[in-house]
Parts: sequence; structure tokens; C-alpha cells
Amino acid sequence: QVQLVESGGGLVQPGGSLRLSCAASGIAFSTFFSIYRMGWYRQVPGKQRELVADISSGGYLNYADDVKGRFTISRDTPKNTVYLQMSSLKPEDTAVYYCNARRPGNPPSSGYWGQGTQVTVSS
Repeated sequence: QVQLVESGGGLVQPGGSLRLSCAASGIAFSTFFSIYRMGWYRQVPGKQRELVADISSGGYLNYADDVKGRFTISRDTPKNTVYLQMSSLKPEDTAVYYCNARRPGNPPSSGYWGQGTQVTVSS
């Protein structure tokens, strides 16, 4: 059973930085990222969950337009961990951030989700 555990959320001032982590378990090391496309999504109350960034098994990076140049997704294969480095944070980045693992070609809803971590950007 695949499990994803996010960490690193919190309260930060506008212009600040945070790094989110998503630790994956339930499958052998070194094979997880070769099977699953990993993504970060976020959701605010009353709105749909939206893609922030994802990384393919081959390492191709994809970002939402409003985070390009500010956020960076990366992964550490030996640690089975995906990161989201967030810089120049804005109040509109406030949301619950979720980690997702899905097989290529399948929708995120078919994959695995973490429990979410709250990010609040406020002065």
C-alpha cells in the first residue's frame, strides 16, 4: 500500500520561503519514481484542487503559470521523497498543499494522496 506523508507547511510572511516534503512508502526504493508521476496540488475552501507542479518518471518538470519562477519541484530517489521549494510567497499561495502519486496517463484522482499540509502566507 502506497503512503504519502507531507510536511513542511506553516505560516510565512509575504516574500518568504518554505520547503514542503512528501515522503513515499510502500514500494521498493529506487523503483517508486520510475513508476509514478509525482505532483503537488493545492486547494482553498470552495475551490477545486489545482495542480501546482509535477515531475514525470523521466524527470520532466511541469509548473502552473502562477508559480513559474517561484516554485521548484525536485525529488530525492534514495529517500523516496519529493520536495516543493517555494519562494517569493504571496498571500494567494495560501492553501492546503497535497502530494499525489499517479501512474502516467491516469488522472490524479486515480492515484494516491497525502493528508495535506497547510501553508499560510500572511503578515
